[in-house]
Amino acid sequence: MTLPRYLECRDSEIPWVGKVPKHWQILPLIGVAAERYESNTGMQEDNLLSLSYGRIVRKDIDSNDGLLPESFETYQVVHRGDIVLRLTDLQNDKRSLRSAQVRERGIITSAYLALQPTGIFPTFLSHLMRAYDTKKVFYSMGGGLRQSMKFSDLKRMPIALPPESEQEAIATFLDHETTKIDALVEAQRRLIELLKEKRLAVISQAVTKGLNPNAPMKDSGATWLGQVPSVWTVAPLKRRCSLLKDGTHLPPARVADGIPLLSVRNVQRGTFSKLDDDSMISEENYEALCRSFVPQANDVLLAIVGATLGKTALVPSGMGHFHIQRSLAIFRPSGELTASWLYLVFQSVGFQSLLWKSVGFSAQPGIYLGTLAEIDIAVPPSDIQSAILSVVSQSIQRLDELLTEAALAVDLLQERRSALISAAVTGKIDVRGLVPLPEAAAA
Repeated sequence: MTLPRYLECRDSEIPWVGKVPKHWQILPLIGVAAERYESNTGMQEDNLLSLSYGRIVRKDIDSNDGLLPESFETYQVVHRGDIVLRLTDLQNDKRSLRSAQVRERGIITSAYLALQPTGIFPTFLSHLMRAYDTKKVFYSMGGGLRQSMKFSDLKRMPIALPPESEQEAIATFLDHETTKIDALVEAQRRLIELLKEKRLAVISQAVTKGLNPNAPMKDSGATWLGQVPSVWTVAPLKRRCSLLKDGTHLPPARVADGIPLLSVRNVQRGTFSKLDDDSMISEENYEALCRSFVPQANDVLLAIVGATLGKTALVPSGMGHFHIQRSLAIFRPSGELTASWLYLVFQSVGFQSLLWKSVGFSAQPGIYLGTLAEIDIAVPPSDIQSAILSVVSQSIQRLDELLTEAALAVDLLQERRSALISAAVTGKIDVRGLVPLPEAAAA
Protein backbone atom coordinates (compact mmCIF):
# COMPACT_ATOMS: atom_id res chain seq x y z
CA MET A 1 0.00 0.00 0.00
CA THR A 2 1.41 3.38 -1.09
CA LEU A 3 0.49 6.14 1.32
CA PRO A 4 0.33 9.86 0.47
CA ARG A 5 2.99 12.31 1.60
CA TYR A 6 2.87 15.88 2.85
CA LEU A 7 3.50 18.43 0.10
CA GLU A 8 5.43 21.03 2.12
CA CYS A 9 8.14 19.96 4.59
CA ARG A 10 11.04 21.56 6.45
CA ASP A 11 14.08 20.37 8.36
CA SER A 12 13.14 19.55 11.96
CA GLU A 13 16.79 19.82 13.05
CA ILE A 14 16.17 16.62 15.03
CA PRO A 15 18.72 14.05 13.78
CA TRP A 16 16.46 11.04 14.24
CA VAL A 17 13.41 12.73 12.73
CA GLY A 18 14.68 14.60 9.67
CA LYS A 19 12.14 16.58 7.66
CA VAL A 20 8.64 17.21 9.04
CA PRO A 21 5.52 18.84 7.60
CA LYS A 22 5.91 22.61 7.46
CA HIS A 23 3.00 23.31 9.83
CA TRP A 24 4.26 20.97 12.63
CA GLN A 25 5.82 22.47 15.76
CA ILE A 26 9.04 21.43 17.46
CA LEU A 27 8.72 21.40 21.26
CA PRO A 28 10.70 19.86 24.12
CA LEU A 29 9.10 16.86 25.84
CA ILE A 30 8.44 19.00 28.93
CA GLY A 31 6.18 21.17 26.77
CA VAL A 32 3.78 18.30 26.11
CA ALA A 33 4.19 15.94 29.08
CA ALA A 34 4.99 16.06 32.78
CA GLU A 35 6.54 13.48 35.05
CA ARG A 36 3.86 11.65 37.00
CA TYR A 37 5.06 10.56 40.38
CA GLU A 38 2.25 9.64 42.70
CA SER A 39 3.38 7.52 45.63
CA ASN A 40 1.37 4.49 46.67
CA THR A 41 1.90 5.30 50.34
CA GLY A 42 -0.88 3.79 52.41
CA MET A 43 -1.60 1.19 49.68
CA GLN A 44 -4.20 3.40 48.05
CA GLU A 45 -4.00 1.13 44.99
CA ASP A 46 -3.39 -2.63 44.65
CA ASN A 47 -3.89 -3.17 40.90
CA LEU A 48 -0.34 -4.35 40.11
CA LEU A 49 0.88 -3.56 36.58
CA SER A 50 4.02 -4.52 34.69
CA LEU A 51 5.71 -3.50 31.45
CA SER A 52 6.06 -6.67 29.37
CA TYR A 53 6.99 -6.92 25.67
CA GLY A 54 5.85 -3.37 24.99
CA ARG A 55 2.51 -3.70 26.80
CA ILE A 56 1.24 -2.85 30.25
CA VAL A 57 -0.21 -6.04 31.75
CA ARG A 58 -1.84 -6.95 35.03
CA LYS A 59 0.00 -9.09 37.57
CA ASP A 60 -1.28 -10.92 40.61
CA ILE A 61 -0.19 -8.88 43.62
CA ASP A 62 -0.46 -12.00 45.81
CA SER A 63 1.80 -14.10 43.55
CA ASN A 64 5.32 -15.00 44.65
CA ASP A 65 6.70 -14.91 41.09
CA GLY A 66 9.73 -12.76 40.39
CA LEU A 67 11.50 -10.23 42.57
CA LEU A 68 9.05 -8.59 44.98
CA PRO A 69 9.51 -5.42 47.03
CA GLU A 70 9.21 -5.43 50.80
CA SER A 71 6.12 -3.26 50.34
CA PHE A 72 4.11 -2.15 47.32
CA GLU A 73 3.88 1.24 49.01
CA THR A 74 7.20 1.97 47.30
CA TYR A 75 5.49 1.66 43.89
CA GLN A 76 3.99 4.60 41.99
CA VAL A 77 0.39 5.09 40.94
CA VAL A 78 -0.24 5.49 37.20
CA HIS A 79 -3.41 6.52 35.39
CA ARG A 80 -5.12 5.63 32.13
CA GLY A 81 -3.38 7.43 29.27
CA ASP A 82 0.01 7.72 31.01
CA ILE A 83 3.07 6.53 29.11
CA VAL A 84 5.51 4.30 31.00
CA LEU A 85 9.18 4.15 29.97
CA ARG A 86 11.77 1.69 31.25
CA LEU A 87 14.99 3.65 30.98
CA THR A 88 17.34 1.46 33.02
CA ASP A 89 20.23 -0.78 31.93
CA LEU A 90 20.40 0.92 28.54
CA GLN A 91 23.87 -0.52 27.88
CA ASN A 92 22.90 -4.15 28.56
CA ASP A 93 19.57 -4.55 26.80
CA LYS A 94 19.12 -3.07 23.36
CA ARG A 95 16.32 -5.38 22.24
CA SER A 96 13.44 -5.01 24.69
CA LEU A 97 10.56 -2.65 23.98
CA ARG A 98 10.82 0.07 26.60
CA SER A 99 7.53 1.99 26.28
CA ALA A 100 3.82 1.34 26.67
CA GLN A 101 0.57 3.18 27.33
CA VAL A 102 -1.37 2.62 30.54
CA ARG A 103 -4.95 1.46 29.97
CA GLU A 104 -6.15 1.47 33.59
CA ARG A 105 -5.23 2.98 36.94
CA GLY A 106 -2.79 0.85 38.91
CA ILE A 107 0.67 0.70 40.42
CA ILE A 108 4.00 0.01 38.77
CA THR A 109 7.60 -0.05 39.98
CA SER A 110 9.10 3.36 40.71
CA ALA A 111 12.16 2.32 38.67
CA TYR A 112 10.12 3.24 35.58
CA LEU A 113 9.38 6.74 34.36
CA ALA A 114 5.68 7.62 34.05
CA LEU A 115 4.74 10.49 31.71
CA GLN A 116 1.45 12.37 32.03
CA PRO A 117 0.44 13.84 28.65
CA THR A 118 -0.45 17.52 29.16
CA GLY A 119 -0.37 19.15 25.73
CA ILE A 120 -0.51 16.14 23.42
CA PHE A 121 -2.97 13.43 22.45
CA PRO A 122 -2.00 10.50 24.74
CA THR A 123 -2.09 7.76 22.12
CA PHE A 124 -0.06 9.89 19.70
CA LEU A 125 2.59 10.33 22.42
CA SER A 126 2.52 6.58 23.01
CA HIS A 127 3.21 5.85 19.34
CA LEU A 128 5.85 8.59 19.23
CA MET A 129 7.71 7.13 22.22
CA ARG A 130 7.56 3.70 20.58
CA ALA A 131 9.11 5.18 17.44
CA TYR A 132 11.86 6.82 19.51
CA ASP A 133 12.35 3.49 21.28
CA THR A 134 12.70 1.40 18.10
CA LYS A 135 14.99 4.03 16.58
CA LYS A 136 17.21 3.58 19.69
CA VAL A 137 17.08 7.28 20.50
CA PHE A 138 17.30 6.68 24.26
CA TYR A 139 20.50 4.63 24.05
CA SER A 140 22.59 7.61 22.96
CA MET A 141 21.16 9.83 25.70
CA GLY A 142 21.70 7.76 28.87
CA GLY A 143 24.56 8.29 31.26
CA GLY A 144 26.00 6.90 34.46
CA LEU A 145 27.29 3.46 35.39
CA ARG A 146 24.04 1.68 34.45
CA GLN A 147 23.13 4.14 31.66
CA SER A 148 19.79 4.92 33.24
CA MET A 149 17.73 8.04 32.61
CA LYS A 150 15.35 10.22 34.60
CA PHE A 151 12.82 12.81 33.47
CA SER A 152 15.45 15.50 34.03
CA ASP A 153 17.58 13.79 31.35
CA LEU A 154 14.67 13.54 28.96
CA LYS A 155 12.66 16.72 29.42
CA ARG A 156 14.55 18.69 26.74
CA MET A 157 14.22 15.92 24.15
CA PRO A 158 12.68 17.52 21.03
CA ILE A 159 9.24 16.44 19.87
CA ALA A 160 7.76 17.03 16.41
CA LEU A 161 4.16 17.99 17.14
CA PRO A 162 1.28 18.15 14.64
CA PRO A 163 -1.96 20.01 15.42
CA GLU A 164 -4.24 18.22 17.89
CA SER A 165 -6.76 17.03 15.27
CA GLU A 166 -3.89 15.61 13.23
CA GLN A 167 -2.46 13.85 16.29
CA GLU A 168 -5.79 12.10 16.76
CA ALA A 169 -5.97 11.17 13.07
CA ILE A 170 -2.46 9.67 13.20
CA ALA A 171 -3.19 7.80 16.43
CA THR A 172 -6.47 6.43 15.04
CA PHE A 173 -4.79 5.31 11.82
CA LEU A 174 -1.95 3.60 13.70
CA ASP A 175 -4.31 1.88 16.13
CA HIS A 176 -6.27 0.55 13.16
CA GLU A 177 -3.25 -0.63 11.21
CA THR A 178 -1.23 -2.04 14.10
CA THR A 179 -4.25 -4.01 15.31
CA LYS A 180 -4.37 -5.74 11.91
CA ILE A 181 -0.62 -6.36 11.95
CA ASP A 182 -0.75 -7.69 15.52
CA ALA A 183 -3.49 -10.14 14.51
CA LEU A 184 -1.30 -11.43 11.66
CA VAL A 185 1.69 -11.73 14.00
CA GLU A 186 -0.40 -13.68 16.51
CA ALA A 187 -1.61 -16.02 13.75
CA GLN A 188 1.99 -16.70 12.69
CA ARG A 189 3.01 -17.32 16.30
CA ARG A 190 0.18 -19.82 16.73
CA LEU A 191 1.36 -21.52 13.56
CA ILE A 192 4.91 -21.65 14.94
CA GLU A 193 3.67 -23.32 18.14
CA LEU A 194 1.64 -25.86 16.16
CA LEU A 195 4.64 -26.65 13.93
CA LYS A 196 6.85 -27.11 17.01
CA GLU A 197 4.26 -29.45 18.53
CA LYS A 198 4.08 -31.41 15.27
CA ARG A 199 7.88 -31.61 15.13
CA LEU A 200 8.05 -33.00 18.65
CA ALA A 201 5.23 -35.44 17.94
CA VAL A 202 7.05 -36.80 14.88
CA ILE A 203 10.26 -37.27 16.88
CA SER A 204 8.54 -38.74 19.94
CA GLN A 205 6.59 -41.26 17.88
CA ALA A 206 9.71 -42.28 15.95
CA VAL A 207 11.97 -42.96 18.97
CA THR A 208 9.36 -44.91 20.94
CA LYS A 209 7.13 -46.62 18.36
CA GLY A 210 8.92 -46.48 15.01
CA LEU A 211 7.17 -46.16 11.65
CA ASN A 212 5.25 -49.43 11.41
CA PRO A 213 1.93 -49.17 13.29
CA ASN A 214 1.44 -52.93 12.91
CA ALA A 215 4.79 -53.97 14.40
CA PRO A 216 4.59 -56.47 17.31
CA MET A 217 5.15 -54.64 20.60
CA LYS A 218 6.62 -55.46 24.00
CA ASP A 219 6.77 -53.77 27.38
CA SER A 220 9.98 -51.74 27.57
CA GLY A 221 10.11 -51.81 31.35
CA ALA A 222 10.62 -48.03 31.31
CA THR A 223 7.62 -45.88 32.18
CA TRP A 224 8.57 -43.07 29.83
CA LEU A 225 8.88 -45.47 26.88
CA GLY A 226 5.89 -47.73 27.47
CA GLN A 227 5.40 -50.31 24.71
CA VAL A 228 8.15 -50.48 22.05
CA PRO A 229 8.58 -52.67 18.95
CA SER A 230 9.58 -56.20 19.97
CA VAL A 231 12.81 -56.22 17.92
CA TRP A 232 14.12 -53.09 19.63
CA THR A 233 16.50 -53.37 22.57
CA VAL A 234 16.16 -51.35 25.76
CA ALA A 235 19.16 -50.49 27.92
CA PRO A 236 20.42 -47.60 30.11
CA LEU A 237 22.55 -44.86 28.60
CA LYS A 238 25.62 -46.03 30.52
CA ARG A 239 25.58 -49.23 28.41
CA ARG A 240 24.90 -47.38 25.16
CA CYS A 241 27.70 -44.81 25.34
CA SER A 242 31.46 -45.21 25.46
CA LEU A 243 31.70 -41.71 26.95
CA LEU A 244 29.31 -40.02 29.34
CA LYS A 245 30.88 -36.99 31.04
CA ASP A 246 30.07 -33.46 32.07
CA GLY A 247 32.26 -30.41 31.53
CA THR A 248 34.73 -28.94 33.97
CA HIS A 249 33.34 -27.89 37.36
CA LEU A 250 36.34 -25.66 38.07
CA PRO A 251 36.86 -23.58 34.94
CA PRO A 252 40.50 -22.54 34.52
CA ALA A 253 41.52 -18.90 34.39
CA ARG A 254 40.38 -17.10 31.26
CA VAL A 255 42.84 -15.67 28.78
CA ALA A 256 42.44 -13.16 25.96
CA ASP A 257 43.62 -15.53 23.25
CA GLY A 258 43.44 -19.30 23.61
CA ILE A 259 41.17 -22.33 23.27
CA PRO A 260 37.35 -21.79 23.50
CA LEU A 261 35.66 -23.15 26.65
CA LEU A 262 32.07 -23.53 25.47
CA SER A 263 28.80 -23.78 27.38
CA VAL A 264 25.06 -24.16 26.88
CA ARG A 265 24.93 -20.66 25.37
CA ASN A 266 26.72 -22.17 22.35
CA VAL A 267 23.68 -24.37 21.73
CA GLN A 268 21.43 -22.23 19.54
CA ARG A 269 18.31 -23.70 17.90
CA GLY A 270 19.67 -27.22 17.99
CA THR A 271 23.06 -26.34 16.56
CA PHE A 272 26.40 -26.08 18.38
CA SER A 273 28.87 -23.42 17.31
CA LYS A 274 31.50 -21.01 18.52
CA LEU A 275 30.55 -17.39 19.25
CA ASP A 276 32.56 -14.20 18.93
CA ASP A 277 32.68 -13.61 22.70
CA ASP A 278 33.43 -17.16 23.90
CA SER A 279 35.52 -17.65 27.03
CA MET A 280 39.11 -18.68 26.28
CA ILE A 281 41.52 -20.83 28.29
CA SER A 282 45.22 -21.40 27.86
CA GLU A 283 46.58 -24.26 25.79
CA GLU A 284 48.08 -25.80 28.93
CA ASN A 285 44.71 -25.81 30.69
CA TYR A 286 43.01 -27.19 27.59
CA GLU A 287 45.49 -30.08 27.49
CA ALA A 288 44.82 -30.74 31.18
CA LEU A 289 41.05 -30.98 30.52
CA CYS A 290 41.70 -33.30 27.57
CA ARG A 291 43.19 -35.89 29.93
CA SER A 292 39.61 -36.64 30.91
CA PHE A 293 38.15 -36.58 27.38
CA VAL A 294 38.51 -34.79 24.07
CA PRO A 295 35.25 -33.57 22.44
CA GLN A 296 34.86 -34.74 18.87
CA ALA A 297 32.46 -34.58 15.93
CA ASN A 298 29.16 -36.47 16.40
CA ASP A 299 29.32 -36.35 20.18
CA VAL A 300 25.88 -35.48 21.54
CA LEU A 301 25.59 -32.57 23.98
CA LEU A 302 22.88 -32.11 26.59
CA ALA A 303 22.36 -29.11 28.89
CA ILE A 304 22.15 -30.42 32.46
CA VAL A 305 22.07 -27.26 34.59
CA GLY A 306 19.77 -24.25 34.85
CA ALA A 307 16.69 -23.06 33.01
CA THR A 308 18.11 -24.33 29.71
CA LEU A 309 18.24 -27.92 30.99
CA GLY A 310 17.36 -30.29 28.16
CA LYS A 311 18.77 -28.26 25.25
CA THR A 312 20.66 -30.59 22.98
CA ALA A 313 22.89 -30.54 19.90
CA LEU A 314 25.32 -32.61 17.88
CA VAL A 315 28.96 -31.56 17.71
CA PRO A 316 29.49 -30.75 14.02
CA SER A 317 32.66 -31.52 12.10
CA GLY A 318 35.18 -28.73 11.65
CA MET A 319 34.81 -27.28 15.17
CA GLY A 320 38.54 -27.37 15.85
CA HIS A 321 39.85 -27.42 19.43
CA PHE A 322 37.44 -26.61 22.26
CA HIS A 323 36.29 -27.92 25.61
CA ILE A 324 33.07 -27.62 27.60
CA GLN A 325 31.87 -26.18 30.88
CA ARG A 326 29.77 -28.01 33.48
CA SER A 327 26.48 -26.77 32.03
CA LEU A 328 26.87 -29.45 29.35
CA ALA A 329 27.17 -33.22 29.40
CA ILE A 330 28.72 -35.08 26.48
CA PHE A 331 27.65 -38.51 25.17
CA ARG A 332 29.52 -40.69 22.69
CA PRO A 333 27.21 -43.43 21.35
CA SER A 334 28.60 -46.91 20.73
CA GLY A 335 27.40 -50.17 19.19
CA GLU A 336 24.16 -49.92 17.21
CA LEU A 337 23.27 -46.57 18.76
CA THR A 338 24.06 -43.69 16.40
CA ALA A 339 24.55 -40.07 17.36
CA SER A 340 21.59 -39.05 15.18
CA TRP A 341 19.28 -41.47 17.00
CA LEU A 342 20.42 -40.33 20.46
CA TYR A 343 19.98 -36.70 19.39
CA LEU A 344 16.35 -37.47 18.48
CA VAL A 345 15.79 -39.34 21.75
CA PHE A 346 17.00 -36.33 23.73
CA GLN A 347 14.51 -34.07 21.91
CA SER A 348 11.49 -36.32 22.49
CA VAL A 349 8.66 -35.20 24.75
CA GLY A 350 8.96 -38.25 26.99
CA PHE A 351 12.69 -37.87 27.58
CA GLN A 352 12.44 -34.13 28.22
CA SER A 353 9.61 -34.71 30.69
CA LEU A 354 11.60 -37.41 32.49
CA LEU A 355 14.62 -35.13 32.60
CA TRP A 356 12.74 -32.37 34.40
CA LYS A 357 11.09 -34.83 36.78
CA SER A 358 14.56 -36.08 37.74
CA VAL A 359 16.17 -32.73 38.54
CA GLY A 360 17.65 -31.80 41.87
CA PHE A 361 17.64 -28.21 43.13
CA SER A 362 20.40 -26.29 44.83
CA ALA A 363 21.11 -22.81 43.52
CA GLN A 364 19.52 -23.86 40.22
CA PRO A 365 17.94 -26.98 38.72
CA GLY A 366 20.31 -29.68 37.56
CA ILE A 367 20.52 -33.40 36.91
CA TYR A 368 23.30 -35.71 38.08
CA LEU A 369 25.31 -37.76 35.62
CA GLY A 370 24.53 -40.87 37.66
CA THR A 371 20.82 -40.27 37.14
CA LEU A 372 21.30 -39.74 33.41
CA ALA A 373 23.41 -42.88 33.11
CA GLU A 374 20.54 -45.03 34.41
CA ILE A 375 17.89 -43.71 32.00
CA ASP A 376 16.71 -46.43 29.62
CA ILE A 377 16.41 -45.74 25.91
CA ALA A 378 15.10 -47.96 23.11
CA VAL A 379 17.28 -48.63 20.07
CA PRO A 380 16.12 -50.36 16.85
CA PRO A 381 18.37 -52.65 14.80
CA SER A 382 20.71 -50.72 12.52
CA ASP A 383 18.68 -51.17 9.33
CA ILE A 384 15.41 -50.08 10.97
CA GLN A 385 17.16 -47.22 12.75
CA SER A 386 18.56 -45.99 9.44
CA ALA A 387 15.15 -46.19 7.72
CA ILE A 388 13.43 -44.29 10.56
CA LEU A 389 16.11 -41.61 10.60
CA SER A 390 15.76 -41.12 6.84
CA VAL A 391 11.99 -40.62 7.01
CA VAL A 392 12.05 -38.48 10.15
CA SER A 393 14.84 -36.25 8.87
CA GLN A 394 12.79 -35.45 5.77
CA SER A 395 9.73 -34.62 7.88
CA ILE A 396 11.76 -32.48 10.25
CA GLN A 397 13.47 -30.67 7.40
CA ARG A 398 10.10 -29.68 5.91
CA LEU A 399 8.76 -28.60 9.31
CA ASP A 400 11.91 -26.59 9.97
CA GLU A 401 11.49 -24.86 6.61
CA LEU A 402 7.94 -23.92 7.55
CA LEU A 403 9.12 -22.73 10.96
CA THR A 404 11.77 -20.54 9.32
CA GLU A 405 9.19 -19.07 6.94
CA ALA A 406 6.78 -18.33 9.80
CA ALA A 407 9.52 -16.75 11.94
CA LEU A 408 10.58 -14.60 8.96
CA ALA A 409 6.96 -13.53 8.48
CA VAL A 410 6.81 -12.42 12.14
CA ASP A 411 10.05 -10.43 11.76
CA LEU A 412 8.83 -8.74 8.56
CA LEU A 413 5.46 -7.88 10.10
CA GLN A 414 7.12 -6.41 13.17
CA GLU A 415 9.49 -4.40 10.97
CA ARG A 416 6.47 -3.17 8.99
CA ARG A 417 4.74 -2.19 12.22
CA SER A 418 7.73 -0.21 13.50
CA ALA A 419 8.32 1.46 10.14
CA LEU A 420 4.66 2.46 9.82
CA ILE A 421 4.59 4.00 13.32
CA SER A 422 7.83 5.88 12.72
CA ALA A 423 6.70 7.19 9.34
CA ALA A 424 3.34 8.40 10.65
CA VAL A 425 4.52 10.15 13.84
CA THR A 426 7.44 11.89 12.13
CA GLY A 427 5.40 13.15 9.19
CA LYS A 428 6.85 10.99 6.45
CA ILE A 429 3.35 9.91 5.38
CA ASP A 430 0.04 11.80 5.46
CA VAL A 431 -2.63 9.55 6.98
CA ARG A 432 -5.31 12.20 7.54
CA GLY A 433 -8.71 10.94 6.47
CA LEU A 434 -7.57 7.38 5.75
CA VAL A 435 -9.37 5.95 8.80
CA PRO A 436 -12.56 7.50 10.27
CA LEU A 437 -12.11 9.04 13.70
CA PRO A 438 -14.03 7.30 16.52
CA GLU A 439 -16.68 10.08 16.67
CA ALA A 440 -17.13 10.03 12.90
CA ALA A 441 -17.39 6.24 12.86
CA ALA A 442 -20.02 6.35 15.60
CA ALA A 443 -22.04 8.96 13.70
